Amino acid sequence: MKQWFGSAAICINERNEVLMVRGNDSDRWAIPSGGIVIGETPEDCCIREVKEETGYDVRILKKLTVKETVLKGIEVQTHYFKVEKLGDSAGINDPDETIVEAAWKSLSDLHDLDHMYPEDVQTILECSDLIID
Repeated sequence: MKQWFGSAAICINERNEVLMVRGNDSDRWAIPSGGIVIGETPEDCCIREVKEETGYDVRILKKLTVKETVLKGIEVQTHYFKVEKLGDSAGINDPDETIVEAAWKSLSDLHDLDHMYPEDVQTILECSDLIID
């Protein structure tokens, strides 16, 4: 079976908003993520993907979990990290041209968003200091 390895970043700012991206073929939102390239660590991939998809430099605070699933016959393993942004965004510079928008979304509105990966909502909320029912 074919395999795919990637990383994803959960970045929450001081206003209890999470950094999310939207692809050019969807109205659904997701946290910044992407595939690990040869010679890259999961941590390096996480930092690179956030920079490409949102324009933000980030620092990894903590490794959270590894999600393993099978999508369309492909074994998928995604490493999740809690990160913090460093400075302002330089703008999206996605070489694959798949991301059209990056935005800060309120944690209190998270359940109302259309998510690319609904299973990520709980992981996002567990990273925050905000308790939401």
